[in-house]
Amino acid sequence: MSGKLNINQWAEDDRPREKMMRNGATSLSNAELLAILIGSGNANEDAVTLMQRVMKSCDDSLLRLGRMSMEELTAFSGIGPAKAISILAACELGNRRVTHRTEQPVIKSAQQVYEYYYPLLCDEATEHSYALLLNQASRVIKNALIGKGGLSETLVDVRVVLREALINKASSFILCHNHPGGSLRPSRQDDLLTRKVKDAASLMDIRLVDHVIFTTSGYYSYADEGRI
Repeated sequence: MSGKLNINQWAEDDRPREKMMRNGATSLSNAELLAILIGSGNANEDAVTLMQRVMKSCDDSLLRLGRMSMEELTAFSGIGPAKAISILAACELGNRRVTHRTEQPVIKSAQQVYEYYYPLLCDEATEHSYALLLNQASRVIKNALIGKGGLSETLVDVRVVLREALINKASSFILCHNHPGGSLRPSRQDDLLTRKVKDAASLMDIRLVDHVIFTTSGYYSYADEGRI
C-alpha cells in the first residue's frame, strides 16, 4: 500500500493552489505550477513530485520541457495524452506571451534579430527559416516562415522570399534560420542561399540586410562578419 499523501491531504500552506492564491504565482516553483495544470500524479507520486521528476529529466529547463514530444512526456507514469497536451500548450502560451507585441520593433542589429527570434526558435528540434520583412525605417512589417526542414538543413525557395517581400512592400529584409544541432558555423548551403537571395532581391531594389544563424547559445551574423 502506498504511503503517498494526496495534495488535498497536505497542510494547506503547502498546497500549490492555496499557496498561489495566498502569495501569487511567483511564489511557486516550476514543478508546482505544472502540478496545478495536470491536477494529479500517479499511484506512487503526487502531482508535484511527478512534475519535479519530469523537470529533473530536462535539467530543470522550461526550454527543454517545451521541446519534449508527446511520446517522451507520456512515458512518465501518470502523464497521459491529455496531461501532456496541457503541459506543451502551457509552454507554447509562454512563448506567445513573449512574442506578442502591440507595436512591431525597429531592427538595427543582429543581436536584436536574435532576441526577436529566441522565443520562436529556442524550442525547435528541426530547421526553420524566416524572412523578417522591414520598411524604410527598419521597422518589422511581417515575420514570414519561408521553410521547414530536417535536423541539418531546410530548403528555401528564393521565389517565395521575394514574393513575400513584394506583397508586403518591404524595403529590406533579414533571413534567419536555426541550427538545432548547436553549430554556429554556416554551411555551404547557407552561403549559397545568402548569395542567391541577395542577388535576386537586388534586381528588384530590395536589400538583404543580414542572414542570422540561430542557436540557443548564440548566433552568427553574415553582416557582422562582413559577408553581406
